Amino acid sequence: MDKILEITNPMLLHVGVIFYIVGIIMNIFPPKKINSLYGYRTASSMENQTKWDFAQKYSAKIMSVIGLLLVVLSFYRPYLNLSNDQHAILGLAVLIASAISLIVIVEKRLKQILSV
Repeated sequence: MDKILEITNPMLLHVGVIFYIVGIIMNIFPPKKINSLYGYRTASSMENQTKWDFAQKYSAKIMSVIGLLLVVLSFYRPYLNLSNDQHAILGLAVLIASAISLIVIVEKRLKQILSV
């Protein structure tokens, strides 16, 4: 395991694995009813049960894909000539962009699918 952490960006690797696992769990066990504790919770996803159900399944799939992409991206470290601090900053930027992308993708799809 130490060798893997030497050649990867550990932050991206760990968060990518967590995103992937959470996405799989949410796909298998999506929250059935609108709640404020568990699931993909935005104002638009909580408008009605139909939107809620769609948002849970779709966000779980997108989260799994983003998780896999983060794991793959974590292996870029040997190819960039950056300091550890620069790798950490880049990793944090990628994580923030990933979270924002998840929300943007799901919200856009919610509008497309359920506004008809």
